Amino acid sequence: MDPIKPSPADSVSVVASLRQLIMDGHFPPGTRLGEEAVAEALGVSRTPIRLAFRTLEQEGLLEKTGKRGLVVRDFSEADVLCALEVRGVLEGLAARRLAERGLDAALRERLQACLDEGERVLAPGTLQLESVAAWSALNDSFHNTIVGAAGSQVIGDAITRNNHLPFASAGSIQIDKLALDREYQKLRVAQLQHQLVFDALLRGESARVEMLMREHAYIGLRYGPLLGAAGLGGLRP
Repeated sequence: MDPIKPSPADSVSVVASLRQLIMDGHFPPGTRLGEEAVAEALGVSRTPIRLAFRTLEQEGLLEKTGKRGLVVRDFSEADVLCALEVRGVLEGLAARRLAERGLDAALRERLQACLDEGERVLAPGTLQLESVAAWSALNDSFHNTIVGAAGSQVIGDAITRNNHLPFASAGSIQIDKLALDREYQKLRVAQLQHQLVFDALLRGESARVEMLMREHAYIGLRYGPLLGAAGLGGLRP
């Protein structure tokens, strides 16, 4: 079997590679993982795989079955909803702290650059598949900039851990290729919410920006049905 993708054999990169394969569905929920098969798939030795298994078990992506076996954990819709709600609460807290601290010129420029890039991505008036990666990157940057500037390692660490759950991170995006017009509308709403968050931060409106960030976390879940989507399909904000 050819390796899925070349990857250095250090433990950090192996953990990241295996985590991404699980998130992408290469190893579906309920799949029993063996050291030898996964090592062959990633093109590495079994030693970093053992470390990766332990790390991902601690994160909750893998769970024990029997005495020594591990399977990919099955996440329900309720699990995903809860993870997104947790992110909204944590990012809302970070945004509130940042509004209370105030934004310096460099921070304003970074956030404005994210907004400008968002307008560039959406400028064609339709969603181009090649633009999805660009949106994911700018969205991740917008959220991470706010969290990083909040001045709390505790909040940052909590968000990092929560982001390991499926669809929980700001950069996690699922696009329905058969409904690109609907997906474009979701992006438009997300872009507007980014602008509102930025405006509240500039004005130092701490309570308002906290609620805006909480609401923003629900765009892919609560707004979907309003635009013709169902369930968990579509964009994660």
